[in-house]
Amino acid sequence: MNNFQKGMFDKINQKSNISPDEIYKVADSVKHADFSDEKTVRELIQRLSRLANKPVSKEKEDKIVEAIVKNKVPMNSQTMNNLFDK
Repeated sequence: MNNFQKGMFDKINQKSNISPDEIYKVADSVKHADFSDEKTVRELIQRLSRLANKPVSKEKEDKIVEAIVKNKVPMNSQTMNNLFDK
């Protein structure tokens, strides 16, 4: 791991208390995931929510799942932030 990666993982760990090992496990689990499958997407959202200790309401989860499954994920950061903030 280079210094940039170490620094990035340290910041993630400080802000969210998620270890690099947990990040790698999630990344590995989504490599071949079917993002058109609602169940798969819901499980991933719930897993990430638990890891980050950030609850996601049912309404917000439904919106995120719909956007991902229907391939309507916003491509700019402002629209993405609005999706998660609602």
